[in-house]
Amino acid sequence: MNLEDPVIAVIGAGAVGGYYGARLIQHGHRVHLLTPSDCESIRRTGMQIHSRDGDFSLSANQINVYGDPRAMPKADLVVVTLKTTANDRLAELVGPVVKEDSIILTLQNGLGNEELLQGLFGEGRVVGGMAFVCINRTASGEIWHTDHGMIRLGEPRGGPSERARKIARHFSDSGVPCDVLDDLTRGRWDKLIWNVPFNGLGAALDMTTDQLIASNEGLSLVRRICEEVIAACRPLNVRFDLNVIEEKIRHTQTMGAYKTSMQIDRQMGRRMEIEAIIGRPLRVARMNSVEMPSISMLHSMLSLLD
Repeated sequence: MNLEDPVIAVIGAGAVGGYYGARLIQHGHRVHLLTPSDCESIRRTGMQIHSRDGDFSLSANQINVYGDPRAMPKADLVVVTLKTTANDRLAELVGPVVKEDSIILTLQNGLGNEELLQGLFGEGRVVGGMAFVCINRTASGEIWHTDHGMIRLGEPRGGPSERARKIARHFSDSGVPCDVLDDLTRGRWDKLIWNVPFNGLGAALDMTTDQLIASNEGLSLVRRICEEVIAACRPLNVRFDLNVIEEKIRHTQTMGAYKTSMQIDRQMGRRMEIEAIIGRPLRVARMNSVEMPSISMLHSMLSLLD
């Protein structure tokens, strides 16, 4: 396992993967991007990153980009940023770049991604993480990073590890703030407290984040859904104070008129990440006899729209 100067594969280099991959390339890392839809365009014109932390561009000859994972080299670190709607293709998209001692970092939304990757490639090689970033891909090879940007990662079994610290250091040294979590499960639910109301309602109502919190009615609905997420993880001994809800709302106020990924997916006629972000937390709640009436209704609405 080489995490000192790793060969890095980014599987699913759309908005999130494209941005983080570009930052790593910008700072001299050996990165290979898988993005079938944008591959030919990036090979012609490179990438343009418009970022609140400073714009930059990468010429075509700076980027190793692929449309087929079988053409990619084996990687020391495999960063999975695929939409969870493509999780049925994890074996064919991730498998070709994995070698015996590869480490796989999933930065996907929702619950269950670590378990899927562990089942396919082995429990000991998977690290989980969350991307806290406002970002959109507006054209092939063109990415707008408008707010936040942090990654938080950790071990599925909990506790810090040397490999997690090494991975985090590569991101931090590349202009991407990255923390190592003591408790990855808590970190996943912490992000769901934001993701369920804002991604879910944004898609169901086709409203940007600022519109969702622009009225007392919207704020009340957001708070109610956040409270249900907090209640759902309590039987897992993952506990949050209710004041975390106001923190999420304050952070959201800095984003402006941000379209969440699920809202954009709905507008583009693509499948939405309903199950990973909303369906799995809902099932956890039901298994523990926790009532989630607002989230249950939201899940039904999104399923109809999808």
